[in-house]
Amino acid sequence: MRGSLLQEIVVMAVATIRTQKMRSGLTILGIVIGITAIVGMTSLIRGFDESLRDSIREIGPDTVFVAQFSGLSLMSGADFNELIKRPTLTPADARAIERQAESIARVMITIGEDGSARTRAYYQGERTKLISIIGTTQNYPDVYHVALEQGRFFTEGEVHHRRRVVVLGQTPYQALFPNVDPIGKTVRLGNQPYTVIGVIGARAGIGPLDAGQDDIALIPYSAHSKQFGTRVTRSRRGRLQFLLIGAVPREGVAREDAVRDVTEVMRIRHGLRLDEPNDFDIMTQDAALRLWEQVSSATFLALVAISSIALLVGGIGVMAIMTISVKERTREIGTRKAIGARRREILWQFLLEAVFLTAIGGVLGILFGSGIGMGVHYATEFPVSLPWWSFAIGIGFSATVGIVFGIVPAIRASGLDPIEALRYE
Repeated sequence: MRGSLLQEIVVMAVATIRTQKMRSGLTILGIVIGITAIVGMTSLIRGFDESLRDSIREIGPDTVFVAQFSGLSLMSGADFNELIKRPTLTPADARAIERQAESIARVMITIGEDGSARTRAYYQGERTKLISIIGTTQNYPDVYHVALEQGRFFTEGEVHHRRRVVVLGQTPYQALFPNVDPIGKTVRLGNQPYTVIGVIGARAGIGPLDAGQDDIALIPYSAHSKQFGTRVTRSRRGRLQFLLIGAVPREGVAREDAVRDVTEVMRIRHGLRLDEPNDFDIMTQDAALRLWEQVSSATFLALVAISSIALLVGGIGVMAIMTISVKERTREIGTRKAIGARRREILWQFLLEAVFLTAIGGVLGILFGSGIGMGVHYATEFPVSLPWWSFAIGIGFSATVGIVFGIVPAIRASGLDPIEALRYE
């Protein structure tokens, strides 16, 4: 198609749209809604995705975690009822890994991080909301890379002797000691007194979201065992308590070697034969990232599918209104054909009208979607991401809708007989 002819067709399409503002607006409304949903939600999902990945990376690339079961097993299709029948992990498993796995430098356990041990903390007349009481060992800061803001962490001796000492998270610290030095003070966790020896800094969260990551108090797992119990059984409230083992490899040891050594120790302790699968889960940073990749990909595909419904409705609207336009402009089409307009020129005119309409809807959808994402970000500090490909998807989808749903009316217009078209009333 020659450039001048293409320019003429574009000018005619724009003129038609300008003279039919209401109809054009209704035509692109569905497209605007669909593209707005795609771009807006993509910006929020991508921002959440990047923030969560950063949080996972803070765990450390070489740390190896052992659990009775995890999301890895659930995502692979394992039956939950079978997973909870797996052998319970115990502090003895952690000690065995530390002694027998040559590649491991430090081992940590946590109990209650799933929220199964929750209570309030009290100091004088102040109290906190319900917080998670986590039982752990002296190696917790090395595994989770948390920084002490005040005081110190408990020692191996304090863990061994079940000392009632506590390291507060930011939430109980700010609730109980807003203007007071907490070190050395005695707080009550539930019905037991504990001496505050330290305060940890804010833990990594998902953007500004308060997921309760700072609603914690850390105590020796031995004291936790005495107060809350560590056995993984159903409590009176019907919940489960899980013990998680974290192992940090020695310097210079490859993560794969650490995983192999930890797996070997656990399989021997559980008496597994060579042909039997693991009855525990081994997790690493890479595994967690792969798991989240599956979840985020499925979420994004679901978003595209839902938004496509709005685009489909918009496309049907485009087809209906373009068909009406062809019918109303039958005499115009006949006149153009009578003075020499070729079939393909008529086809391109109506097809470009449809594409131009949907492209306008795509641009408006991108602007509205980006505005929604940035508005949410500035209002709540929720992380957002606006990758260039989300704009490309918006424009591509809208143009494709124009082509797919505009082709039928365009073919009908180009196929009209000029004599019959001129006689049309």
